[in-house]
Amino acid sequence: MTSRSRTPSRETTPTAEISGLTNTRARIVGARTGVLADTVVEIVRLARAVSEAFGRIGRRLGGVVTPVGWVVLALIPVALVAGYSLGWLELVAVGWASLALSLIAGAVLVGRAPFRMALDLPHRRAVVGEPARGSVEVRNPSSRRTLGAVLEIPVGDGVVEVAIPGLRRGRSQVQEFQIPTQRRGVVQVGPVRTVRGDPLGIVRREIVWTPSRELVVHPRTIGMPSTSTGLIRDLEGSPTRDLTSSDVAFHALREYQAGDDRRHIHWRSTAKTGTYMVRQFEQTRRSHLVVALSLATHDFTDADEFELAVSVAGSLGVQAVRDGRTVSVVVSALTPEFAKRRVVAVRPLAVHSPERLLDDLAVVEADVNGLPLRDVARVVADDTPGVSIAFLVCGSRTSAQELRACAARFPPDVEVVAVVCDPEAEPGLRRIAGLRVLTIGYLDELRLALARSAAVA
Repeated sequence: MTSRSRTPSRETTPTAEISGLTNTRARIVGARTGVLADTVVEIVRLARAVSEAFGRIGRRLGGVVTPVGWVVLALIPVALVAGYSLGWLELVAVGWASLALSLIAGAVLVGRAPFRMALDLPHRRAVVGEPARGSVEVRNPSSRRTLGAVLEIPVGDGVVEVAIPGLRRGRSQVQEFQIPTQRRGVVQVGPVRTVRGDPLGIVRREIVWTPSRELVVHPRTIGMPSTSTGLIRDLEGSPTRDLTSSDVAFHALREYQAGDDRRHIHWRSTAKTGTYMVRQFEQTRRSHLVVALSLATHDFTDADEFELAVSVAGSLGVQAVRDGRTVSVVVSALTPEFAKRRVVAVRPLAVHSPERLLDDLAVVEADVNGLPLRDVARVVADDTPGVSIAFLVCGSRTSAQELRACAARFPPDVEVVAVVCDPEAEPGLRRIAGLRVLTIGYLDELRLALARSAAVA
């Protein structure tokens, strides 16, 4: 499958599709598809939407009024009403004091510091485990000296605080900070903000100074010899056992049949035999490599196996792209939460360049609703013509029986290689019913395993 092709979704029988669902709808109403089931599902979706809307409103208010501020605001009407009703001057004083503190706290938030800030990431891509840094430049364009400030920079799930000293007019300050890259994915950096608040902590105001930036953390990959990735050493095309009437690899001569191209008549043999003889050729085929990665949690024991599988798929795909091969990298399609039918399809990743492929692999995640490897192999075999070799990447939970079923989906002339990622198993190469199974525990073992596989090809 090339990156330009679109893989259509497949449909099986409704009973099989519904019974195979593990999404949110299946957990709510099971296999029911009637009006009552649809109504229940719509109520759940509406309740979730309302809850998210109120949550957004609460987060906005919570970003200005602190928990202490909510207590002070609630104390104002309670103290004033109770104080005037019961004649308690102390409560009346508490109520008016709380009101005064609230007004003073609100006045503190008025105004804006005359800063100009710029957030910069020297590199927009990084690799898991490699250091990555960002910087923020703060400039004072005003005609007066500014006071020091503390900047808050959201980085992923955390917040980095950077202290900025007071700046004279026209001066600037550049501060660097570390960006964690322990896990692949897209790290949201920024926006840079300052926080202003009153001394009692009643209110706080966040002022955003810069837009956010994204750092794409790629999975770790390794380089491999070009002859190892495809197990087919001819980059331009290799002859097959399929015969054709027009190609470049000569096979034999045969008698002329109606419809044959007269340009392929071999006149010398025709003169000797007295019968028209035409050339017959072996069909040549350019190697087409397919890397299929399962995203189903069914195929993996834990997150470490899945991360190793992503690195394996990235290493195979990147090397094939750099070698100029025709390559397709596909992953399992995901069934939506409230879908009535299981989605039987694969999603092709970009293979225009190694960077684009790794960008797509940086955001893939294992999912309980992902299509398992056995169905991924079926879709790839049925919808991808001209495959020369197929790499099926999975975890240790994929059984040998499932691997044999995957290999049986492909034509006999397709070389099927299953890469099983299992850190607990002994690495090795074995042959199972028409396919090769490479078991690796670490990414560096992939290079050696492919070299062994190519040696015995």
